[in-house]
Amino acid sequence: MTTLQLTFIIFVALIAQLAIFAAMAFYRQWQSFAELKRRLAEWEGPRTEKLPQEGTPPPPIKPLWPEFREFKVQRKVLEDKNGTICSFYLIPVDGKSLPAFKPGQYLTFQLDLTDPDTHSSKSLVRCYSLSDEPHSEYYRVTIKKVPTGQASNFFHEKVQVGDILKVKAPAGHFYLDTAGTGPVVLIGSGIGITPVLGMLNASLHQAPQREIWLYYGVRNGEEMIMKEHLDKLAQQHNNLHLYLCYSQPQAPEVKGVDYQHSGRIDITLLRLTLPLKPHHFYVCGPKLMMEMLVPDLSAWGVPEHHIHYESFGPASLTKHETSRSALGEEATIAAELTVTFSKSGPTFPWKKAATSLLEFAEDHGIAIASGCRAGSCGTCMTPLESGEVEYHQRPDTDLKPGNCLLCISVPKTSLTLKA
Repeated sequence: MTTLQLTFIIFVALIAQLAIFAAMAFYRQWQSFAELKRRLAEWEGPRTEKLPQEGTPPPPIKPLWPEFREFKVQRKVLEDKNGTICSFYLIPVDGKSLPAFKPGQYLTFQLDLTDPDTHSSKSLVRCYSLSDEPHSEYYRVTIKKVPTGQASNFFHEKVQVGDILKVKAPAGHFYLDTAGTGPVVLIGSGIGITPVLGMLNASLHQAPQREIWLYYGVRNGEEMIMKEHLDKLAQQHNNLHLYLCYSQPQAPEVKGVDYQHSGRIDITLLRLTLPLKPHHFYVCGPKLMMEMLVPDLSAWGVPEHHIHYESFGPASLTKHETSRSALGEEATIAAELTVTFSKSGPTFPWKKAATSLLEFAEDHGIAIASGCRAGSCGTCMTPLESGEVEYHQRPDTDLKPGNCLLCISVPKTSLTLKA
């Protein structure tokens, strides 16, 4: 055998080995991908919920109790160093056990306020997220005081331990499925952490082995709430990965000790820290953050049904284009629909960019009383004098005949509203 023949044989053997190694690597990658798809199918399970038929008001979701129920303020606890965030522990006046809610939902309050100028009484409806897991003895809401917020100032300054409040049953479509086993990413910015805290506590209690990634964004430690609670949970549960994100950390605060990330929560942070898994994302924060992060998640390749979100105020950021498409293209492409407000007088051409009739009315200076902005409280229910509407989600309150809920509806035809 010549030297040339021997060299050729060695070369062929090397090529064969490389081919075998490449084939084995490809096979392992293919197996991992197939396993990922199989687990994703198991985690998601069958999707049986159907959208309401076009043109018909969807049936309301039955609340845990009808109308308003009286609750007593059992405790009032300041949560932040600035004294602007307070938790209210509520117990039922009738003494009955409280039904479980879905973590992430909110309570609707009817507040009786006195106008400081006229000294006349008025009723105000507002919604606040439940900030803890379900308990049979009490519910907890955590409220930030906003300088111009009538309701939040009322809670902080007027509501005291022992006071009685009128409360509707937990509602809302932004909640965590605690029966699931797949990994979840919980993202809360500012006071948007409140429903996320409920999701976190419930998940660790009901599914303690479930993989959870929690990203909590504030300016600095002055605005943090329940840090000791979060640190304790992270120490007790290896499956909880906690990222505290400070956009403007103060001088004494040390990265790696007081917080884990300098800057805001964005897609870059998520891509650098999250493993490649079919996570479900639950996001709540200021609308500006939501308008950037939610599209970025979609652009990253996260399936739409894996992205669950709520801006400040239930449903103030809605999946408008998707829901319209699902309900039918005809309403989206209908030519020159108009909306007339018969009490106020004007008629306006409908703007397809508006997410709801309530938003459309507000954009044109038409005053409409509203509360939850999510189809729960019924405050924005308005007589429909002519035309038809369609709903982009199921309401949580009964619709009176001849009325529509402006916060979750858009025109199907030209409308005349008694407003």
